[in-house]
Amino acid sequence: MSNKLDKLFTEYKSDKLTLKNRVVMAPMTRFFSPDGVPGQNVAEYYRRRVEGGTSLIITEGTTVNDPVASPHPNVPHFHGEAALAGWKDVVDAVHEAGGKIMPQIWHVGMARRAKEAPNPELPNASPSGILHNEKKIAEPLTEAEVGALVKAYADAAAAAQKIGFDGVEVHGAHGYLIDQFFWEQMNRRDDQYGGDMVLRTNFAAEIVKAIRAAVGEEYPIIFRFSQWKQQDYEAKLAQNPEELEAFLKPLADAGVDIFHCSTRRYWEPEFEGSTLNLAGWVKKITGLPTITVGSVGLVNDMMSAFKGEDSGTRSLDDLGERLDADEFDLVAVGRALIQDANWPTKVKEGRMDELQDYSAKALSELV
Repeated sequence: MSNKLDKLFTEYKSDKLTLKNRVVMAPMTRFFSPDGVPGQNVAEYYRRRVEGGTSLIITEGTTVNDPVASPHPNVPHFHGEAALAGWKDVVDAVHEAGGKIMPQIWHVGMARRAKEAPNPELPNASPSGILHNEKKIAEPLTEAEVGALVKAYADAAAAAQKIGFDGVEVHGAHGYLIDQFFWEQMNRRDDQYGGDMVLRTNFAAEIVKAIRAAVGEEYPIIFRFSQWKQQDYEAKLAQNPEELEAFLKPLADAGVDIFHCSTRRYWEPEFEGSTLNLAGWVKKITGLPTITVGSVGLVNDMMSAFKGEDSGTRSLDDLGERLDADEFDLVAVGRALIQDANWPTKVKEGRMDELQDYSAKALSELV
């Protein structure tokens, strides 16, 4: 193993979470759970990544209990007896292999294509019923409906704790429901859930507070957010560190333990005048642990794969240097780990010549 990557394979320890190394499996949407129920194939999929050296699994997005939360019938649910029993088997498989696991709980909001989703006759949920292109296609969520959604997230987190998950991640990134509340173009509300950047965090902060009340003080809560959106890769919620601090404070105060900072390329600086990436800035501002993510070990970002381009491989030396500098604490690996379950072991043992380019396959074909 290169000395520059030593820290990647050291123990991570906080008051609420201990991991054997700093390699995290990034959540990657899959369509292998018919009727929302994860089967034994899902358990074995995650088990293999732990056996290959990953310390923490963050599952694919799994939807909260709302009839329009899911984008597809084969995306897993995190509610209902059958789905939760399936997830219990996944937890047991990961624990037996020596790893830890957290579900990413999710609601797609206006990103749902109703004709492809469960309950196609129902309208999508969104802050204001407005798409990013100013098109209105639904009515705004009522305050009662917002409250029900907050409870749905808290119920999912409580279920995760009950069946043995090691924590929970809230998906607040990439233009899905929580992120739609953050985004000024989609959130035109004039109640407590809309307004300036800080007020637009209220929905997410209430979710985190409700989860904390449901699971207690010692259960880890990860919050994933991004500046970019699937609708606009150049978008930025915060244009500078001061705006980022204003955005993060309500979430940190609500009870987030770790921020998962989604970027397309982890090596790119977030703001001019500093080499810090998004995870680096978040750690500097909040003092909380952060997870970095974005084309780890690869040249091109994930969207290149959908254009038929291979991703290539990229040196990890700068990743090790950033870890050594305490820019961030954990490293989430997505595509490379999906393609090769043994990626962490190969990196640890210096078997870089065995790492493969990520080919331009459909993500749904990768198991």
